[in-house]
Amino acid sequence: ACFDISSTTGSTIHLALAYSESPKFAGHLPDATTDRQERDLPLYFPIEREGITCVRPEFVRGAFKYLTIYIPKHPPKSKDIWSETTSPSLSEALDSHSDSYQKHLGLHDGSSHNKARRISISSLYINCTAFPSNLNPRAYTGYLSSSSSLLNRIWYSGAYTLQLTTIDPAEGSALIDYNRRIDGNLSPKGSWYSNFTLANGTAITTDGAKRDRMAWPGDMAIAVPGIAVSTYDMIAVRTALDSLFLRQYADGALPYAGLPMGYGGEFSDTYHLHTLLGVWNYVIFTNDIPWLLSHWSAYIKAFEYSLAKVDLTGLLHVTSNSDWLRPGMTGHNLEATSIMYYVLQYTIRIANDILNDPYAKDQFARWKSISERMERGIDILWCEEKGLFSENIGRRGCGGSAETLPQDGNSWAIISGIISNSTRRQQISTNLRQRWTKYGAPATEFPNVISPFASSFELLAHCAAGNHDFAVELMELMWGYMLDGEGFTNSTCVEGYRIDGDIQYPAYWSSARNSHAHGWSTGPTMVLLTKILGITLETPLGETWTIEPHLTRWLRNVRGGFATGLGIFEVVLRRMKIEGLGRVEVLDIETPRRSEGMVVFGGVGMLVKGGKNRFIKFLDDAMRVEKVALRWMDKQLDEDDEWERPEVEERAAGVVDWKALEENYVIGP
Repeated sequence: ACFDISSTTGSTIHLALAYSESPKFAGHLPDATTDRQERDLPLYFPIEREGITCVRPEFVRGAFKYLTIYIPKHPPKSKDIWSETTSPSLSEALDSHSDSYQKHLGLHDGSSHNKARRISISSLYINCTAFPSNLNPRAYTGYLSSSSSLLNRIWYSGAYTLQLTTIDPAEGSALIDYNRRIDGNLSPKGSWYSNFTLANGTAITTDGAKRDRMAWPGDMAIAVPGIAVSTYDMIAVRTALDSLFLRQYADGALPYAGLPMGYGGEFSDTYHLHTLLGVWNYVIFTNDIPWLLSHWSAYIKAFEYSLAKVDLTGLLHVTSNSDWLRPGMTGHNLEATSIMYYVLQYTIRIANDILNDPYAKDQFARWKSISERMERGIDILWCEEKGLFSENIGRRGCGGSAETLPQDGNSWAIISGIISNSTRRQQISTNLRQRWTKYGAPATEFPNVISPFASSFELLAHCAAGNHDFAVELMELMWGYMLDGEGFTNSTCVEGYRIDGDIQYPAYWSSARNSHAHGWSTGPTMVLLTKILGITLETPLGETWTIEPHLTRWLRNVRGGFATGLGIFEVVLRRMKIEGLGRVEVLDIETPRRSEGMVVFGGVGMLVKGGKNRFIKFLDDAMRVEKVALRWMDKQLDEDDEWERPEVEERAAGVVDWKALEENYVIGP
């Protein structure tokens, strides 16, 4: 924030600044970045002269929408930035609208303590340092436009969130309490800084805009493809991957997160695998083969580290309980096994199709054998009566004392392809949908939680099962609530929230700590373009591709696309009518001319060259599909006025288990 000071009295006057993402926490105390206390300290900003003066870069507060500015009743001594003794108490902050405490900018309250401290601010502006790769914040390379205005807002909220979480690497989180183990800092509780250098580079994608401004592998499966189809800021992705591989441990394990983590051996079996997925997502959208080659030996070492944990059961035996803060990550775990299977398939594709690697070819037989063992082993976790997989073999297994049928693990079981039985995939997808509540899909593995992270995987799972209707329905139900619900931002994707719709994320006891701009929550941005419009890059940059669009029962029309270094990929799908021929779906696609691919439409696959192509599906003629000239019957195409959007199903709100809520709080930096 920068202020244009037109007049001031006294030598040094402190302005107190309190930032918040959510309107719920707008007031004299900021929202929170740690769990050490309920709210952060306000930033005391010394004003010493007239003219333009700006808050220093180390106090960047990402993604805030609300800024409360006031002259504190008891100013700090000297030029202190943080003051525990002069900050208002929480009760005072909640009473901040009383006449004796807060006044408009440029005014004073007339009491004796403020008579000598007056300041006039003629203007205030924000220097937004997010998305440093491009000076134009509207420079999107992807877009979406559909007959659902809500769906359009959801797509752009994800793209905007991914912009806000892309930062200058020199403006990373300095986690005061965490860093104290290393640097012995004496900064008070509730203080915060954004001055930790995360990596070399000009931009880096991070976990959250307000806090956790650091590279987190959990974002790699959701945020990286989301970035690729919206801003195409792949430099920021590469920097994040570099920062993780730089801290690889001697045994091949990758750190739980980037700097400032990595000094204490922090590790997560699932996040380790997410980093490897990030490599695939980066390479398929960029064709950066030199970078891949420079990291290939480290990649294989990390891959073999996880593969060695697949034992004779055919399941991956988890040795770390760290994941996305959910409990129960132990033993022979469903989610970890499914992600491992997925990584195995893509490792084979990278090694064989992209690099033609001799070492990998020597390992194919062994890798194939392990893959088949995993396909058999996962059946151990199947709960026939429930129609879902259980968490593990132990107490969270079928019929166990703490039986858990996880959202993340069941979703990954479908996504990964480890289930060959299409009937079972359908069964899981249907049963996941049946658990939805008024405010979204519950993450049963983490009591009381609705997780946009785990639900982003559920979106992918429904699409992989062929239930694209379910995916769009869940987007509007859940992400729609995340935009318009009480206390949310109306513009970004929140980290998570409570099952009854409250904005508290049950991982934290302080509701104010919840991040309202979190990259892992942006699943619809990627899913709408790659699964609903169905644009899949089969080889790097999309030299070969598959387009398999699904209009779903929720949309009259949808169009969208993105660009890679090879060119534009765009799909337009409309419900129309042709006189004498009845109802049709019209599919227009544009792909780079130096490419070719498979169009799958109405169950019919057609190999086509790059460029512009049009296809017609005749809904009243046994779903017949034809490839036609671009201007074929353009003048005879009319909107299908018979189509009606289905009614939305009413659902009950989730009920909070208050005992479990307190048991699962994660107290940390």
